[in-house]
Amino acid sequence: MSADPTTVLAFETDCHIFDGCGFPAPGLHSFVFEPMFTVGGIEINKPMLLAVLSTVVVVGFFWAAFSKPKVVPGKLQMVAEAGYDFIRTGVVYETLGKREGQKYVPLMVSLFFFIWIMNLWAIIPFAQFPVVSVIGFPVALAAIVYILWVSLTFKRHGFVGGWKNISGYDPSIGPALPFVMIIEIMSNLLIRPFTHAVRLFANMFAGHVLLLIFTIASWYLLNGIGIAYAGVSFVMTILMTAFELFIQALQAYVFVLLACNYIQGALAEHH
Repeated sequence: MSADPTTVLAFETDCHIFDGCGFPAPGLHSFVFEPMFTVGGIEINKPMLLAVLSTVVVVGFFWAAFSKPKVVPGKLQMVAEAGYDFIRTGVVYETLGKREGQKYVPLMVSLFFFIWIMNLWAIIPFAQFPVVSVIGFPVALAAIVYILWVSLTFKRHGFVGGWKNISGYDPSIGPALPFVMIIEIMSNLLIRPFTHAVRLFANMFAGHVLLLIFTIASWYLLNGIGIAYAGVSFVMTILMTAFELFIQALQAYVFVLLACNYIQGALAEHH
């Protein structure tokens, strides 16, 4: 078996079920990549390169669609407007309202399409890797939302009011108030950003592992009587790829929806 951690599928092409070699199961080594090149002293590996390409794709797409907008939109402008309006109206305005939400539309649209494209690399030939399955990327994105949420909370409510908002301060609770406040502070300041990042990471990590398992199994079983099972595994690969397409868009949507919910909580009046 190859020891090279940069191999996408991490299996030997000559390894089959009846050849005396074990199943080359994917693992953590499937998510570790050696640097491809260095830029300004910074080592760039495959996930980092795909993240940069995701930025280029998103910026390039919207630039091409809106650089010369037309009253009667062409196909590209129509698709871009539909995507933009979906996030603006269906997520931001629905959660924050039009008056409060307008200023956050560009950020949420950018987050959605950036995450979606990074997820889509998982099924693109020669890329075949979801960028957010590397924990550092969802952590960085969740940190952006977290910093925005905390800063908005204190900006809207002041120092004392901000802590009341974060801690769920409510004198009507009575003797249980200190315990409620501790739970709310831990939930909002520690658990919330953690779950926001891990939800995105875990779904893409698990999805990529499943795709690797069925893809590798399709080749591994392609020997003797195992060919019949290889066919089943290949069908499962196709089905998992289709399912992954849905999950990739869904996770981008959920991330942005939660971000809007957090902002809504920061802007809400404390009672």
